Amino acid sequence: MSQLQRRALKGEKTMSKKARAKREAGLSPFQSPSASGAPSPAVSQPSSRPGSRPGSRLSSRPASHYGSDDEFEGDDYLGFEDSASASSGEEGLTWADRLLDLIRELQGHKDQKRTSVQDRELALAGYSHILRHHYAEEHLSSVLDDILPTFLKQIRAGRSNKERARALQAFTLTLLTCPSDKDYEQAISALKTVCEDVEDNNVKIDAIHALCVAVIYGGGNNAATEELLDFFLEIVSTDGDSVRAPDDGSVVTAALQAWAFLATHVDDLTVKGEEAVESFLDQLDSADSDVKVNAGANLALLFEAAREQEEETGQSFITAYNQHRIMTQMAKIMRDSSKTISKKGRRHVRTNFSSIVTSVERGKGPGYSTAGRWGNPHTGGTAEEEIDGGFAEFGYREKIRLPNRWIVINTWFLRARAELLKTLLGGGLLVHYEENPTVRELFRGADVEFTPAKKFRK
Repeated sequence: MSQLQRRALKGEKTMSKKARAKREAGLSPFQSPSASGAPSPAVSQPSSRPGSRPGSRLSSRPASHYGSDDEFEGDDYLGFEDSASASSGEEGLTWADRLLDLIRELQGHKDQKRTSVQDRELALAGYSHILRHHYAEEHLSSVLDDILPTFLKQIRAGRSNKERARALQAFTLTLLTCPSDKDYEQAISALKTVCEDVEDNNVKIDAIHALCVAVIYGGGNNAATEELLDFFLEIVSTDGDSVRAPDDGSVVTAALQAWAFLATHVDDLTVKGEEAVESFLDQLDSADSDVKVNAGANLALLFEAAREQEEETGQSFITAYNQHRIMTQMAKIMRDSSKTISKKGRRHVRTNFSSIVTSVERGKGPGYSTAGRWGNPHTGGTAEEEIDGGFAEFGYREKIRLPNRWIVINTWFLRARAELLKTLLGGGLLVHYEENPTVRELFRGADVEFTPAKKFRK
C-alpha cells in the first residue's frame, strides 16, 4: 500500500464535495467541465424538468449502488483522492494520468497474496469512477487483453463481496468503453456462477448487468443473446429463486431490465416474446412496486414489437386473448388500493401504469401525455398546435437532456436502452453520449429536440 493510501485510510479529515468544488473552481480531479457542468444532473434524472408528466417518471431501477455517484460520497476512494491531492501536490494530474496509475496497480493485483482486499477494492472503485465519467478507449485498448482477465479472476476469487461487485462493475464499464469480440466465452461461466452462487444480492445484480453488456459487447452471438434472455426470464418466472434470491425484488427488477435491454438487440421477438408474456403478466401481481412497473414496461415493449410485426406481416405474436388479460390486469392495477404496497409505492405504480396503459391503448411510446391545450387562431401559437385552433396534446414528456437539446424517449425500445445506461453510467451518461460511439449507437434514430440558446441582457 502506498504512503498516500495509508494516509487516506487512517481516517484523516477529507474535504466535502461542495468545499472541494469551490477550491477547484467547479472541477474535481475526476470530472471534466462537460461532466461536472449544469447539464449533468439532468442526464441522470431526465424526469426532473418542470411540468413532467407521468411517463417521465418511468425510471424504476433496481436497488443497486452500481451507477450512482452517491456510492462515492463517503467512499474510501474519495477519501484517498482528497487526502492524496491535498497532501502531495498532485492536483496537476489529469484523469488520464490517474487512470494509467490505477491500471498499473490493478495489473499488479494478479497475485492477491501481495495486496490487501482493501487495496483492491479501492483501486477498482477509482477505476470505475473514472470510466463512468470519462471516455477512455484510447487508454484501454492496448491493455484490454491483460486487464479483463484480471477482473474475471477477482470476480471468481474475490475475498469480499465488495471486491467482487466492484470487479463486476469494472468489467462491465471496460467493455462498454472498449468493446471486444473475444471475451464473452471466457466470461460467461464466471459471471453466471457468481450470479447463482454468491449470497450477496448486490453482486447478483452487478453480475446481471455484466452478462447483459458482455454478450453484446464482448463477442456473444445471437444464440448466446437468446440463451441469456432465457436465463433472465427464468429469474423473473421463479421470483429470483433460480439464482438463490427468492422473492428479492431488486434482483427480479434487474433481470426484467436486462431482458428488455437484450430484447432490443433481437431482430425477431416472436418466439421469445410469446414465451415471456405469461411471466411478465404474473409479475403484475407482485407486491414490489418496482417489479410491477418493470413488468408492465416490458409488456409495453412487447406490444410495441407486436404492432410492428403486425404492420409488416398482418399477424401479431400477442393473441387477442392475452391482450384482453393484460389490459384487464392493468386496469385493475390502476384501481387498486391494496395496503400491501406503501402509499408512495401505490402512487409510483399508478403514475407509471397510467403511461403504460395510454401507450398500449393508443399505440404510443412511454411517457406520452394526452393532456394539452386548445390553439387560438387569433393569437398564433406554437408549431405543435393545430392551425385551425384545435386541441394539441403535449405528447412525449420523457427525455434526456443534453447541452441545447433533448433526446426524446418515444419508444419502449429506446427506454429499455436508456434505463440500463442510466443505471451503469449515472451522471456520466452525458459524456459517453457525446464521446463514446458505442453509447451513441444505442440511441441511433432517436428524435432530438433542439432548444434555443439563452440570451442574456447586456
